[in-house]
Amino acid sequence: MTAPPLAGRLAVVAGASRGIGLAIAEALQGAGAHVVRLARSLADAEADRRTDLRCDVTRADDVARAAGRVLKGRGAPDILVHSAGMFTLGAVEAVRPDDLRGMLEANLVGPFLVLRAFLPAMRARAAGHIVTVGSVADRVPYPGNAAYAATKYGLRGLHEVLALELQGSGIAATLVSPGPTDTEVWDPVDPDNRPGFVKRRDMLRPEDVAEAVLFVVTRPPRVHVAELLVVPRL
Repeated sequence: MTAPPLAGRLAVVAGASRGIGLAIAEALQGAGAHVVRLARSLADAEADRRTDLRCDVTRADDVARAAGRVLKGRGAPDILVHSAGMFTLGAVEAVRPDDLRGMLEANLVGPFLVLRAFLPAMRARAAGHIVTVGSVADRVPYPGNAAYAATKYGLRGLHEVLALELQGSGIAATLVSPGPTDTEVWDPVDPDNRPGFVKRRDMLRPEDVAEAVLFVVTRPPRVHVAELLVVPRL
């Protein structure tokens, strides 16, 4: 009987309590990995091949504490995925400065803090795979999307520099950029009743993005998927 492709691997998924992050955590666990889920809405818990840690990834002390528990108890992750984020629409003059700051914290500062916490141990082991979940908005401008796009373009920049810095380290870095995905972030937007928006029935599902991440981290060692753009077929 063939072993699951990620049997014996350790995966850490930030932002894994719902939506895309939850789907990714479940896909990696289903493929045999022990998954550590990080999210501020989770309670610390242990289950079969799963560890939940309460962690606000925008707070350096929270991230350091969670990373310390993982590294001490299980070692460096084989797979590190960052999926936490925030999404708000609005024209430039309509977006409140606090909304922009919130998105910067969730979409850019959080990934940066998680990377800093786990990367040294991954470098020391000279192995692993880092997956950053971006967005089609990290490369395509949309009206009403300035604040969100600013954070996602920034995240793309972080990924691209990281990929260069990791060359020859044994660690792979991949940016997975999904298009519109049917999660609760669309509830206040109501795209079905807004011209120019993809209808929810036509959007990707979180499981589609999770399958893309699973594909990326299960390629043969000779194959590196540097970036993967996943969009609905319209």
